[in-house]
Amino acid sequence: MAELSELVGVLKAAGEGTRVRLLALLADGDHSVKDLTEILKQSQPRVSRHLKLLADAGLVRRNAEGAWAYYGLAQDGDGADLARWLIARLDDADGDRRRDIERQAAVRASQQAQANEYFDTVASSWDLLKTLQVPEEAVESAVVAALDGRQVDTLIDLGTGTGRMLEVLADRYKRGVGLDSSREMLAVARARLGSAGIGHAQVRLGDIGDLDVSVGLADVVVIHQVLHYFDDPGRMLAQARRLLKPGGDMLIVDFAPHDLEFLRSEHAHRRLGLSDEQMRGWAMAAGLSVQSAQEFPSENTERGLTVCLWRLSDKT
Repeated sequence: MAELSELVGVLKAAGEGTRVRLLALLADGDHSVKDLTEILKQSQPRVSRHLKLLADAGLVRRNAEGAWAYYGLAQDGDGADLARWLIARLDDADGDRRRDIERQAAVRASQQAQANEYFDTVASSWDLLKTLQVPEEAVESAVVAALDGRQVDTLIDLGTGTGRMLEVLADRYKRGVGLDSSREMLAVARARLGSAGIGHAQVRLGDIGDLDVSVGLADVVVIHQVLHYFDDPGRMLAQARRLLKPGGDMLIVDFAPHDLEFLRSEHAHRRLGLSDEQMRGWAMAAGLSVQSAQEFPSENTERGLTVCLWRLSDKT
């Protein structure tokens, strides 16, 4: 039980209109300060001040990533309980709330458009870019090993890009489906799969941030070097969870936390890596559990990146 003074502090932090709006926005996923200023149409100092009060009271959590910081709802504690209670009683038809929802959708659409533009630009050289940054051969071998030599009925590769994972894992599935929102990437993927004679895999145009479950359910879902393009990887992970069969596995490859800010400005990255702690929290929220985690440091000690492979399993 919390002391009276602590509860009063939490109530004071939540008891202001803009801060309640912030809680409602963060209930739908993590956001940077920049995102929130665009949505609320308020100055950066004002929004930052509100967020600090909410964080100090335990209503939201802050995760610093280089020059940026991302905020999300607190996961536990009295502040988290109060935030959920307040949000459940908000009316989405309220004028301010309705505008916030519309602007939030516009901000996310703009971010996705920026990422798509980048993917279209680098589609033909995508695999070369990856090999310059990460120990790709070791990572791919580990991805294959993570399936323990078994062959599954259906594998879905989200953000398939050039179709490399469908190619690497071709012997491990009877039916493979790759989804991507870039037509240029998909053109490369189709050519690649055709040249490799992989006829049991297909790629489709699709929004992996708003998945259509009609694609079917998978024994294995692969998310390879995708989550760092999302402001809220946990939201993307929860979407992907809907495509997983009971007892299925999810293989996630992404960068460990780093401080290479140029990847944001030059390569459309939104998150500067993902930590093991973050992954475990997102997995738990999605009804998954982390079964294993591996790290693959780059041989480039000057500017290299460490890559992580997580295997998540359905907890049901």
